[in-house]
Amino acid sequence: MASKKRFLIAGLGFGIIAVLLAYFGNPANMAICIACFIRDIAGATKLHTAPPVQYMRPEVAGIIIGSLVVSFARKEFSPKAGSSTGTRFVLGFVMMVGALVFLGCPLRMVLRMAGGDLNAYVGLIGFAGGVITGSLFLKNGYSLGKPVETKQSSGFMVPLFFLSLLLLFIAVPSLFVVSQEGPGSFHAPLLLALVGGLVFGGLAQVSAVCFSGSIRDIFLMRNFDKFTAVAVLFGVVLVYNLATGNFNLSFADQPVAHSEHLWNILGLYVVGFAGVLLSGCPLRQLVLTGQGSSDSGVTVIGMLVGSAFVHNFGLASSGEGTTPNGRIAVIVCIVILFIVALVNRKKRV
Repeated sequence: MASKKRFLIAGLGFGIIAVLLAYFGNPANMAICIACFIRDIAGATKLHTAPPVQYMRPEVAGIIIGSLVVSFARKEFSPKAGSSTGTRFVLGFVMMVGALVFLGCPLRMVLRMAGGDLNAYVGLIGFAGGVITGSLFLKNGYSLGKPVETKQSSGFMVPLFFLSLLLLFIAVPSLFVVSQEGPGSFHAPLLLALVGGLVFGGLAQVSAVCFSGSIRDIFLMRNFDKFTAVAVLFGVVLVYNLATGNFNLSFADQPVAHSEHLWNILGLYVVGFAGVLLSGCPLRQLVLTGQGSSDSGVTVIGMLVGSAFVHNFGLASSGEGTTPNGRIAVIVCIVILFIVALVNRKKRV
């Protein structure tokens, strides 16, 4: 499959899946959001107790397993580990703080933009700025080191962890918490959500689409290939929203969003910066986990722990706006990102 065609098909598939999940019950402007869904899983497993955001989202396990299956079929499953694993856990944690202050990962940012949410367009400024900052460090020798091959069983551990949680939820749902109101109470039928996740993960594995990577490639190499998939996703969801009357071009009255512009910018600045330092946005981390990367698996666990921390300590934003703790945390995270970028470079910036 030619490169351009591969990204076009992936973007079209992403858009169709997002539309179906939104139509059949997932939250408005949150048809599929990696950060939000990992946060919901943390709530479902009682790692945090915020009532509106607790549900065992099948899409997360679906994306990981979809990537695993397709990587096996394409002989690209490659168990590796050892690339600054502890640092990656911290970066996953930090990335989740930024995402939940903004209220969404880069994937949801694009979906919000396609719904007319002007706050997401403001956030894009920060996301692009974070990616460019990280890319400048890449140009000056930043690296977390090369992973090494490890036992094949190691590559299965995190995928099996998320699959086991989902299977346990299906078998004994009473063990888990499900929101009765708020975003966690809105969800597509389980089978549709799981199949959607599987297909989404498979397409993401084949195309290697990454939201931070798309901007990084434009900035460093003037390569728009990955951005093609993002643009097509945006277009499909935009057409759906216009056709169904769900398009609302405004800052106000947007579902699960706030209009504190500085913190939308800085929240996504953290996500974009961390995404480059990790060599992948939240979606890409799930896909690489499915391909056998224990480093990405640890990053995803960092995101899970980070989402619980964010809600347990009052860092998460809401439709009412940010919190004092959340604003302080974003600044701390930016400092951490610069420290990680500086101490892991080979050349002076």
